[in-house]
Amino acid sequence: MFKKILVANRGEIACRVMRTAKRMGIATVAVYSDADARSPHVLLADESVRLGPAPAAESYLKAELILLAAKETGADCIHPGYGFLSERESFARACAEAGIAFVGPPPNAIAAMGDKIESKKLAKAAGVNVVPGFLGEIADTDEAVRIASDIGYPVMMKASAGGGGKGMRLAYGEQDVREGFEATKREGLASFGDDRVFIEKFIESPRHIEIQVLGDQHGNIVYLGERECSIQRRHQKVVEEAPSPFVTPDMRRAMGEQAVALARAVGYYSAGTVELIVSGADTTGQGFYFLEMNTRLQVEHPVTEAITGLDLVEQMIRVAAGEKLAFGQPDVRLDGWAIENRVYAEDPYRGFLPSIGRLVRYAPPESSAAPYSSGERDDRTPYVRVDDGVVEGGEVSMFYDPMIAKLITWAPTREEAIDTQVAALDAFQIEGPGTNLDFLSALMQHPRFRSGAITTGFIAEEYPEGFHGAPASAELLRTLAAVAAFAGTAHADRARRIDGQLGRTLRPPADWTVRIGGVDHLVAVSTDGILVDGEELDLAMEYTPGDRIVEVEVDDVPLTVKLEPVRSGFRLSTRGASHVARVLPARMAAYAEHLIEKVPPDLSRFLLAPMPGLLVRLDVAEGDRVEAGQPLAVVEAMKMENILRAGKSGVVKTVEAKAGESLAVDQVILELE
Repeated sequence: MFKKILVANRGEIACRVMRTAKRMGIATVAVYSDADARSPHVLLADESVRLGPAPAAESYLKAELILLAAKETGADCIHPGYGFLSERESFARACAEAGIAFVGPPPNAIAAMGDKIESKKLAKAAGVNVVPGFLGEIADTDEAVRIASDIGYPVMMKASAGGGGKGMRLAYGEQDVREGFEATKREGLASFGDDRVFIEKFIESPRHIEIQVLGDQHGNIVYLGERECSIQRRHQKVVEEAPSPFVTPDMRRAMGEQAVALARAVGYYSAGTVELIVSGADTTGQGFYFLEMNTRLQVEHPVTEAITGLDLVEQMIRVAAGEKLAFGQPDVRLDGWAIENRVYAEDPYRGFLPSIGRLVRYAPPESSAAPYSSGERDDRTPYVRVDDGVVEGGEVSMFYDPMIAKLITWAPTREEAIDTQVAALDAFQIEGPGTNLDFLSALMQHPRFRSGAITTGFIAEEYPEGFHGAPASAELLRTLAAVAAFAGTAHADRARRIDGQLGRTLRPPADWTVRIGGVDHLVAVSTDGILVDGEELDLAMEYTPGDRIVEVEVDDVPLTVKLEPVRSGFRLSTRGASHVARVLPARMAAYAEHLIEKVPPDLSRFLLAPMPGLLVRLDVAEGDRVEAGQPLAVVEAMKMENILRAGKSGVVKTVEAKAGESLAVDQVILELE
């Protein structure tokens, strides 16, 4: 077994690999950029080596610096994690030449499967179904338009070396191809150093299913069931679960056997994933198409670990050390249900724009994951697992992926796993950058998700006008009104005791008018209980000013509420939505209606940067006439290009920024007359 492992990555996956290595008695080495000098993965490692400046191209993508760090620290193996150099054949080959074991597949397998164009040709030759499309070189946009027309719309344009949702554009017509082809090339070049693009038929109403394979260097290959990854936004996975609510045992066997055959055809070993696209109407197990093979550990690997009892990182390390798999296909058992939600630094209330900044508060729910074990778990209690690589006070940087953490739950049934997710999301506290916690909770509660009738178009279909919070019942809003009033009484009493604001004899207000969801509720708080609109509410709670989390029981049903004081009340977050409650003493509420409302300024004539990023392209100049919906600029943030369009017609009055400039959020790019 290895003595020392270098993890050529950052964030949660670096921490994840190190925890397993430490459990196996292997010393760990971290590498870091200047932006990550005080990151958790650096503090967790036994040793650490600086690579360079914050941009990945000057640090984590510098293979020669990582190999130098391994030699200087005496590391005898390197785990690449996912992303960065994990699927770069040249890096795996350089490790071998340096006499350092690469904890992953052989270079030739990475080369065969890493090029999406060549991998589809290989899969087709091996008898695997592939999506109809054009796999040759595409010279320019005009040729791309001709090819797309021949295939038939809609089509998907993909960067040949792409992955992680980057370098992908869906086109429903010629205009989409003309706007998106060059952007796809640029994203491929910026993220993967390869600007080749291929075009294939887009299968409508598809499900995204992937098969986890694991092989050793002695020819043994098994499949570890499937993962359902259909809940996606902009081709980026958001929710993953194992097993799939759609896949039958016969389908699982057919998919698994083809995945193993494909892996065997390229001499694969280590952990890998074969991604498939399946028609939602197919129930035969034969109507699936090969998308790609990811020759690395997937972000969503924890759900497979949860239902198999296997530590995939440990298996990868043992395979790299030359050990045989200790089990065969008949030994693989799938137990219970696991769901993973990706917690991102993005604001779903602002069109999911990336959000960066300092984590003013970071308190994930308590992790209760049991140790890895083989076979069925003796303890059938649902559990929570949090994989993260951040700490309170740390910063979400514009240089890297916006994922903050992965929240994984396991339970004997899918329904219980979902309910455990909702409760855990309610308890997850993050302040600073915007996050998608509310959105994830809304997804977990959505009737269509709970039914299992999901496709890759789920988010676009169910939230066509964007996300505005999960719908809240009248009963929930009444409960939150009571919580807000109780908190209001506690704050008033604290003020009386500390500041003497109410004098020595006056008691704090107990009768409140709470406006929430556009409705006023009269709430009376007393030692005998709480009345809402004249009716007693069976509510139990404890709250001290300063508490961020309130545990509530309503009719013996537990509810976790995040509570934040705001002007004239509180912001209460629970069950997939944030609600602002205006809390006023009942005797004063009537006067509030006479206050003059401040009208926000009209910013419609300005084109503002919706997020921090790089202004890649500016398509207009001063004096140009523009029409509503016309592309005006392209801003790159976290390696994704975002097209900014005119909100209304007009003439460009001034241009305040230029291509190549770094933009702050809400910075003015141009102004219309």
